[in-house]
Amino acid sequence: MTPRPRYYALNDAITRLRGGPGQFQIRGVDELFMKHDTIMLEGCNTSFQTHFQVSPEEFPRFYNIAQVVAGPCLAAATNSPLLFGKRLWRETRIALFEQAVDTRSSNLYLREMSPRVHFGSGWVEESVTEIFKEDISRFRVLITTEMEENPFDVLEAGDVPKLEALQLHNGTVYRWNRACYGITDGKPHLRIENRILPSGPSTVDQVANAAFWFGLVSGLAAKYDDIANVMAFDDAKSNFIAAARHGLASQFEWIEGRQVPAHKLILEDLLPLAEEGLRASDIDEGDIERYLGVIEARVRTRRTGSQWQLNSLAQMDNGGTRGERLSALVAGMVQRQKDGKPVHEWTPATLDEGYSPDHMQNSCVEDYMSTDLFTVHEQETVEFVAYLMDWQRIRHVLVEDEHHHLVGLVSHRSLLRHLAERDEVPKGGVPVGHIMVSDPVSVPPDMPTIEAVQIMRERQISALPVVRDDQLVGIITERDFMDLAGQLLEGEFGNGASRTATIPDAASPEE
Repeated sequence: MTPRPRYYALNDAITRLRGGPGQFQIRGVDELFMKHDTIMLEGCNTSFQTHFQVSPEEFPRFYNIAQVVAGPCLAAATNSPLLFGKRLWRETRIALFEQAVDTRSSNLYLREMSPRVHFGSGWVEESVTEIFKEDISRFRVLITTEMEENPFDVLEAGDVPKLEALQLHNGTVYRWNRACYGITDGKPHLRIENRILPSGPSTVDQVANAAFWFGLVSGLAAKYDDIANVMAFDDAKSNFIAAARHGLASQFEWIEGRQVPAHKLILEDLLPLAEEGLRASDIDEGDIERYLGVIEARVRTRRTGSQWQLNSLAQMDNGGTRGERLSALVAGMVQRQKDGKPVHEWTPATLDEGYSPDHMQNSCVEDYMSTDLFTVHEQETVEFVAYLMDWQRIRHVLVEDEHHHLVGLVSHRSLLRHLAERDEVPKGGVPVGHIMVSDPVSVPPDMPTIEAVQIMRERQISALPVVRDDQLVGIITERDFMDLAGQLLEGEFGNGASRTATIPDAASPEE
């Protein structure tokens, strides 16, 4: 968290309003379900914000158009399909931010309550004050500060007030298109702040996204005096949500009731409009051709930042651990950003891009642990555990209670020992609690990997359950380190390096 009192106060206020940690649930190909005790989880994904300055008289028309183009612009720009290694929305940042600062209670499901991060509830009809009045009415004041001026005194003196209280409150309500009031050199102004676009994947992609948005807002504004006459607000909102979930695979409800795929709408209708809008704003012809050309090529190839990441992971074909694949993805992205090319020209990231002999030295247990667990309760039978190990080809089964607290571990060796020593099978079977290791050694996910390997070697164990906040989240075994050991040895000796590999001895397979 940025060490500023404002952010600490904001975090405390939101935590107090929602009564504890925030709960996150986002479904895509995978599912994320977790709790976190600060609002700063939303910082996992960042935005590239642009501002469109308008006059008070123009504001309603331009703001409504900004709402209409939100879906198509986002569909062409998605760049955050992953969170904690899980494949979620094409622009997961949208769902993550909305849930990070959500103060609503699930107990009030009968009430219609808006989250503090929202798209809006309808078209602006006459004035920007409609937005300010609605947000003041709907959302509690979260933070306050000493004000330097009395706005009524300033008005009476013939000057323009800063409206500090309004600006402070407006900064705690996060519309995806936010109305902003400010003063520059003594002159008041209104801006439409576009919070929709993601940062990345490259600088040229970001500039292209901004050019597309500026041009499209200008182009549609020149074509329609009142966009509300030809399109329903709910369609604009639905398009935005669809774009966040599915990107260029979205199907849009467009102006005058047209149903059209996102990529077709952008290529055939919106890029020409954006070109007209930029040209009418006296933007350099070379810049128009360059940046809108990036959007066109990206949409034609369907290779947004999100799709590049997903394609790269798919081509790694589950090689290495999840941590290694994600590290390779990040390393590949950083290198391609330095090359300066737009994302549609990027080659997929490969597993070897993230590998270095020092990787294990700087990694933690979470990078290597398995989170797809097969667990049992201690009253279940040893026979069931034997079948489970056989069916899933695993050597360790974790035992947990109904609250997902770790209570024991059964290894294949202890199971074989039990089966070899028993004379007959009791009626109803033997509960697994009779043969499990109770309260096994466990580690947190943020423990350095080297320390975990050292524990396994010292304790002569071949598996470590991973526990966070008293709940079972994973397991790490000696098998998880075998591929890494080979990579380390190859990296140290296969390339002629002279220093010695530092991976500890393999753990004993006793348990």
